[in-house]
Amino acid sequence: MMRQYELVERVQKYKSDANEALLNKAYVYAMQKHGQQKRASGDPYISHPLEVAAILTDMHLDESTIAVALLHDTIEDTTATRAEIDELFGEDIGRLVEGLTKIKKLDLVTKKAKQAENLRKLLLAISDDVRVLLVKLADRLHNMRTLEHMSQEKRARISEETMDIYAPLAGRMGMQDMRDELEELSFRYINPEAHDTVTKRLEELSRRNEGLVKKIETELSDLLVVNGLSHAVVKGRQKKPYSVFRKMQSKSLSFEQLSDVYGFRLLVEDIPDCYRALGIVHTRWRVVPGRFKDYISTPKQNDYRSLHTTIVGPSSQRIELQIRTRRMHEIAEYGIAAHTLYKEGVNAEGELLSRESNAYSWLRHTIEALAEGDSPEEFLEHTKLELFQDQVFCFTPKGKLIALPRGATPIDFAYAVHTNIGDTTVGAKINGRIMPLVTRLNNGDEVEIIRSGVQVPPAAWEEIVVTGKARAAIRRATRMAIRKQYAGLGHRILERTFERAGKIFSREALKPALHRLGQKDVEDAIAAVGRGEMSSLDVLRAVYPDHQDERVTVKPAGDAGWFNVRSASGMIFKIPDGSTSDIAVLEGAEALPIRGLASDVEVHFAPTGAVPGDRIVGIMEKGKGITIYPIQSPVLQRFDDEPERWIDVRWDLDEANKSRFAARILVNALNEPGTLAKVAQTVADIDVNIRLLNTVRVAADFTEMQLDVEVWDLRQLNQLLVQLKELDCIATVKRLYE
Repeated sequence: MMRQYELVERVQKYKSDANEALLNKAYVYAMQKHGQQKRASGDPYISHPLEVAAILTDMHLDESTIAVALLHDTIEDTTATRAEIDELFGEDIGRLVEGLTKIKKLDLVTKKAKQAENLRKLLLAISDDVRVLLVKLADRLHNMRTLEHMSQEKRARISEETMDIYAPLAGRMGMQDMRDELEELSFRYINPEAHDTVTKRLEELSRRNEGLVKKIETELSDLLVVNGLSHAVVKGRQKKPYSVFRKMQSKSLSFEQLSDVYGFRLLVEDIPDCYRALGIVHTRWRVVPGRFKDYISTPKQNDYRSLHTTIVGPSSQRIELQIRTRRMHEIAEYGIAAHTLYKEGVNAEGELLSRESNAYSWLRHTIEALAEGDSPEEFLEHTKLELFQDQVFCFTPKGKLIALPRGATPIDFAYAVHTNIGDTTVGAKINGRIMPLVTRLNNGDEVEIIRSGVQVPPAAWEEIVVTGKARAAIRRATRMAIRKQYAGLGHRILERTFERAGKIFSREALKPALHRLGQKDVEDAIAAVGRGEMSSLDVLRAVYPDHQDERVTVKPAGDAGWFNVRSASGMIFKIPDGSTSDIAVLEGAEALPIRGLASDVEVHFAPTGAVPGDRIVGIMEKGKGITIYPIQSPVLQRFDDEPERWIDVRWDLDEANKSRFAARILVNALNEPGTLAKVAQTVADIDVNIRLLNTVRVAADFTEMQLDVEVWDLRQLNQLLVQLKELDCIATVKRLYE
């Protein structure tokens, strides 16, 4: 375990005026609070915050951040309080320690939701001070280094979360070395067999090629010196197991097919030297086509800058080269941590330095998505998509650079520019040519978005886009469009219900009653009625608590098979036996054509179907929209006491666009050879389609057939019933409504 004085010495090596008293006080306080606590390994618990602090000293962070690392578990795991830490160490350190504590205090139902909420908490804490992220990543790194002491289940769970969230987050913040180690450690526990196999193959390759890396380093270094770059530094390495495994998986290659297992970095003095070194190398060795990338002129969003190229180099070995300045290398290793070492100004390389990096910019945009996210799972998906994808760089017609994940479409581009632009997109020009919105963008494409003020993004776009921002915006717009449709239907239902009660419905009258209905705003309440989630009578009672319901009375009429129905206004109507329709709802109601409904709300038919010619009624069903039933359906009896859910509908079919409709019939037939063939032939002769047939032996001599058929209308269905009855092999035929 590291000693107290060793930690202080590590900080003083890069910050000679470090506040030694603060570090000593934080160490002693953490030691006292953690007391006799032990880790799963059996080591004193204080060893963990000490190692986390040591990791941060490698990044050359200030003593306040090192103190936070020493204290980061005290509020959660000991008797320490925020007030006590504020008093001893100041509010700044207290706020950071509390921010780290809040990330862990979660108890959610699902693993996915817990992971999502942890990420939300982390990013919100980072929004106050990015040092929270640095401490949290160091904390996770040390936990991963000591993971062998945990149970197998915990190792797998923690490794998956690290691979899903923390490793790519470190990469997105530019901390590539930390990302590599987190991925490597996670790979060991997530897929131990693959890890062992790749590791052994790399060890064998290293033994076979002993001295190769050193030889290539020497040849590259000598070449650069001869050409005037005497201060250049060349460092080579064999790639790590996870990097090799990922390439094998993504490109479907065997280990033997991998040709670029070695990578080399060329560190030079300034930016002109980067391009000079590139020219020297390309002049000496053959370039692998399509493998050159310039991240100096176009940096990645995490501030990463470098030239990448692949050559067939010394010993005819294919090798990857990264050419960068020393400052670029520092940022590539430490990411946002590297920015804490500089103030705004100009460095020795002539580059503008600012605390406001591209990584910070991405972080800001991601945190903005917190306000737009509708669920933890959606936010997790959004952020994971942003973390994992490689990038392409495209331009607006005015030359603004837009970085997008690889595989992005013009729709993703539009949403990256602005949510409103994405919502109103109807087309796109790529490099001056109109192209489909599903086109995958390439590096350097100029994209012009064509818009329309009346456009609503189709829900199907969600399957096309690849960015989390676009998916979240499309879902949100789709939900708002559906909400608007249900609100329109709910408004009509409420107007009728209030009118029957002798009242006038208005949004203003509904506002004071929202708390009684458990709704946040008027539109939510109206949409809930439209979806069938809330009764219009409940709304009426909430607005007018003294209102007394008037029920409809139903009595047998003189004609057999018919009922007389007296409405609330006293009018008497005659309706068919079996109908449970409340005429108080139907009287004077607007008749809504089914096809008209389909464009406003979701419409379904009952399982047994309904066909043109049937008298039909619509029932609002929770979460389903409107279900259409024939008026004879016994199922309607379930809705006798909920008249507000009944919608009067009628057939409104265009003769030029006729469709078939489903109906169900029950046939009782003799159990003899050829019966099924006769039934099928009769159905076919009158142009009816059978979409489902079930047969059940009900007696030795009889079989019951249930046929789901598709007909043009009620006339054709009745014709089918008559012709089936005329067959000698048929005992009974009837239509089913259940």
